[in-house]
Amino acid sequence: MSYISGFVAAVPAARKEDYLNHAKVMADLFREFGATRVVEGWEDNVRDGKITDLRRAVLAEPGEIIVFSWVEFPSREVCDKAFDALMNDPRAAAAGDMPFDGKRMIYGGFSKILEA
Repeated sequence: MSYISGFVAAVPAARKEDYLNHAKVMADLFREFGATRVVEGWEDNVRDGKITDLRRAVLAEPGEIIVFSWVEFPSREVCDKAFDALMNDPRAAAAGDMPFDGKRMIYGGFSKILEA
């Protein structure tokens, strides 16, 4: 089974195009470094929960949209190497700052246990 690196972030709605442009650059690099799939999701139906929810998880502010994204790799080893390569690639730095507050982003790596 493949390995997944995912994240949730709050992006200012007015910066959707900036986010998309940044995501395209990063997706190309991830693919070059071994990713098999890159998915970017822009909030369409994110409901407020009674105790917690995605918006609270990233401390979303008024005017911010929730983004849910993941990158699939053949293995964790490929994922780790891809992130190392990405951090040292000048093209990633040239993509500019992330168009959102990275301190409020939540992220992690996941071993796939089911694919249906």
